[in-house]
Amino acid sequence: MRLCAAAHKRKQFDGLAALAQSKLKRPASSGELFVFINKRRTYIKILYYSRGGYCLWSKRLEQGQFHRVNSDEDKMSLNWAQLQCLIEGINWQKAPQNKRYTR
Repeated sequence: MRLCAAAHKRKQFDGLAALAQSKLKRPASSGELFVFINKRRTYIKILYYSRGGYCLWSKRLEQGQFHRVNSDEDKMSLNWAQLQCLIEGINWQKAPQNKRYTR
């Protein structure tokens, strides 16, 4: 999964796919999830490619903001647990993370 922080909430399939290509240097049709959050952090969109077409998932908060992702750049990689925390409003960056086995 790739996170790209700043994206206008009016962008749709083609605009977000172009952002994935230009900012993240990854083909939008790669099957990865691309996460976009607007500057006010009240709107999140997730773009992915599945079985011949783009899919777009979005969430707008009625109150509050999504947590700011601490990163030097406007892009970073997320794992599935971090994405779930981001969507649910849990700040995983402040919580201690236990070591897990990886290959």
